[in-house]
Amino acid sequence: MKSPIPKVKDLVLVGGGHSHAIVLRILAMRPVAGLRITLVSAASHTPYSGMLPGMVAGHYRFEEAHIDLSRLCQWADVRFIVGEVVGLNPSKRCLSLRGRPAIEYDLLSLDVGSQPELDSVPGAATHAVPVKPVAQLWQRWEALRLRLEQRNSEHATSIAIVGGGAGSVELALAMAHRLPRGSVEIALYCGAAKILPDYNTRARQAVVEALNSKAVRVFTDARVASVDAGHLQLSDGQHASFDELFWCTGATAAPWLAASGLPVDEQGFLQVSDTLQSLADNAVFAAGDIATQVDHPRPKAGVYAVRQGPVLAHNLCAALLDEPLRQHRPQQRFLSLLSLGDKSATADRGPLSASGSWVWHWKDYIDRKFMARFENLPSAMSRRHRGALVPATAQPPCGGCGAKVGADMLLQTLQSLAKDFHEQLLHPTESDDVSPIPRVDQAVIYQSIDALRPLVSDPWVMGRIAANHALSDLYASGMKPLSALALVVVEFASNEILKRELEQLLAGALHEFRMVGCRLTGGHSMQGPEVNMGFAVNGVPIAEDGRRLGKQTAQLGDRLVLTKALGTGVLFAGAMQLLADGRDITKAIESMLISNGSAAELALTYNASACTDITGFGLLTHLQEMLGDRLGAKLWAPRLPVLDGALPLLASGVRSTMHAANQTAAPAVEIAGAVAPALVDILHDPQSSGGLLIAVPAQEAELLVGALHALGHCQSAIIAELVPRDPRRPITISSQTPTAKP
Repeated sequence: MKSPIPKVKDLVLVGGGHSHAIVLRILAMRPVAGLRITLVSAASHTPYSGMLPGMVAGHYRFEEAHIDLSRLCQWADVRFIVGEVVGLNPSKRCLSLRGRPAIEYDLLSLDVGSQPELDSVPGAATHAVPVKPVAQLWQRWEALRLRLEQRNSEHATSIAIVGGGAGSVELALAMAHRLPRGSVEIALYCGAAKILPDYNTRARQAVVEALNSKAVRVFTDARVASVDAGHLQLSDGQHASFDELFWCTGATAAPWLAASGLPVDEQGFLQVSDTLQSLADNAVFAAGDIATQVDHPRPKAGVYAVRQGPVLAHNLCAALLDEPLRQHRPQQRFLSLLSLGDKSATADRGPLSASGSWVWHWKDYIDRKFMARFENLPSAMSRRHRGALVPATAQPPCGGCGAKVGADMLLQTLQSLAKDFHEQLLHPTESDDVSPIPRVDQAVIYQSIDALRPLVSDPWVMGRIAANHALSDLYASGMKPLSALALVVVEFASNEILKRELEQLLAGALHEFRMVGCRLTGGHSMQGPEVNMGFAVNGVPIAEDGRRLGKQTAQLGDRLVLTKALGTGVLFAGAMQLLADGRDITKAIESMLISNGSAAELALTYNASACTDITGFGLLTHLQEMLGDRLGAKLWAPRLPVLDGALPLLASGVRSTMHAANQTAAPAVEIAGAVAPALVDILHDPQSSGGLLIAVPAQEAELLVGALHALGHCQSAIIAELVPRDPRRPITISSQTPTAKP
């Protein structure tokens, strides 16, 4: 058996900009042995800036103009963390993230783009919609477009756009093209004497003609002095009114970058050398809008970020392998292709210019060719190694107890976490070979155990999912948790990376335990070829009278309420095959992170007769356990809550590896009516941290669902009723739903 290569260095990429997308592709093709790469991004998709005006104009779908970072990281074997960086400590080589533990790095690269400078104009931050970060422009535009479509008014909506550069001009033309003539009045306010001051005369004239043809009013020398609700105050004393205001002028950096102490320019952008390294810290690299090359300053434009990508990839590897770094020399001029709203564009480079529909098709070809690099990922790669951080003579990792995590490291990790989770974590000095289970009024204590293989690459999220998954069996029985024991397997790595991984995994679990008052009393940890995490959990009845929920105590006529949507199994199977959309994976993770604790309390409140949780065996097999040999069930297929993306994957033939076994073990069913095959297949899909299936009296079912929705279980639904058993077909799947509420 080939010995795994332990990870010894952490490269962390912050931001999913153009440069980092290129870096991920290059490093996937030529990986560095022993290097662990992590991408931190605020969203699963990153937009390609050149296609955003086309999206607003309606020429491109979301998927065509965005890189799916979740899918790219899955393909590249890169950890993907959805999070927002709010602080950087270079001396500790540590990044602070909003709402979760900090992460450490050995080498850091930043490609987080820029944001509009709003603070210099009073009222702008309150009343304007900033165009940057560009990742949020699509959501803002779609929200506005829907509002305008639903708005019933005799008066046209007034849209003001502040700015006179290429971004503001393209936005104005795209909006004017997409929205019906007469429904809006668009005005562009430019503080300079003319729009597009860096463009040549012919290109500028083509843009002016396009603006005039689409009735976009342009005001030059119109610098905005302040903004009030619905009004612009210009510096010359003039006023202008608006219904919607977009801000597309100036650019600045996130404030945490300057607060780090690293050298920045006047706008807060990180100053870097021609090797793309911070002037004060060789362990910090930056590219794209967030970086300013002090010896070769250039405007903020995506074309420079694309050119920086290959040099950045080389230099990150070279810095790790102690090899020579390359110098990046940005070009003096670049070809600018500016969309004119409809499928026409103008080209500008120095004194040369051209306009027309053929220019748009040229631009479209260039943009689609770039995006194809991240859509059409090679299905099989040679994985040639650039180099190795691990000596060839290093001893292979041991098995058995030789794979245990060192006692000192484990103690240090627990001591560190004890500062934040002291009420949920047994103090390390109190540990023994066994741990007591806290008791409450001499109540009987119930115990369960569950574990998960790696499902997501973010260790903090994995810890949270594993904790929720293990606690779910307690909740399904009407229990509240008291304590837990952990079993954690971390991937073979250096001591420093082991410590970092343990901290993230355990902090994630403790985050969930803290929410429900569960104490982690101890456990066992070891190294292995992949992360595994499980918990033995203990609890006592939620109900004061000691009542608990059983699986086979449901009653004839009960309704079945499912508290979470189905589909995690097929979605993550699809992700492994690079077939799932990152947005759908994000929603699946959000579903798995919903605790079943409040649902269990509500089940007892609304007189539930039985309950089980839906996990690896799928809904039908778990339902069969609930029915026993007394009852049958009529499932209403249209009412089944299903996660986005799951049914199309099933229809295309994607299946979890557990699907076939679940299908074999499931009871015989009768299909009544035209039920889509994928809706039948979803009933066999294995769930991780799935929802509860609650049997409740018919008169209580709607009340229970309403209460569940109010507490955030928004996909809860009544999916079935319990009927007399037909031994031949105990379960009927109906294409119809009842006409009357129970």
